[in-house]
Amino acid sequence: MDVKDCMSTNVCYCTPNNTVKDAAKLMCDNHVGCIPVCNDNNCVVGVLTDRDVILRSIACDKDVCKTKVSDIMTCNPCCCTPNTTMEEATKLMSNLQIRRIPVCNSNNQVVGMLSLGDLAHYDNEVGKNEVCNTLGNICNCNGNTKNAE
Repeated sequence: MDVKDCMSTNVCYCTPNNTVKDAAKLMCDNHVGCIPVCNDNNCVVGVLTDRDVILRSIACDKDVCKTKVSDIMTCNPCCCTPNTTMEEATKLMSNLQIRRIPVCNSNNQVVGMLSLGDLAHYDNEVGKNEVCNTLGNICNCNGNTKNAE
């Protein structure tokens, strides 16, 4: 199974020049916790998470109406392609402890997002153990869960 079989394709994104408030509103309106940050060519230059908004702006007393996304985003994010295998994608997510990964075409233009929610939705295809192990690795519990049988 490849990433293209699981990823979400209706992706909203912001630009580095958007304000943090505008990006947060976009996340709220679209019910997402992470958005890619794209340049004028729709190429991914960063990612912004709801956690970034809290820890890198609000907690630092930055004015969300004036602070640019470029000031708080994570630059040069790890991305995958639609043809990346799910095994490779979950390994990336596990190793880097990331819950969401932008999916880009050969021109680095965003075409989708792959999230833990997508993995859970396709757990029969991806494999329940793979989903649980990925989540465990991301949460740094090494796959050890209280309910393990």
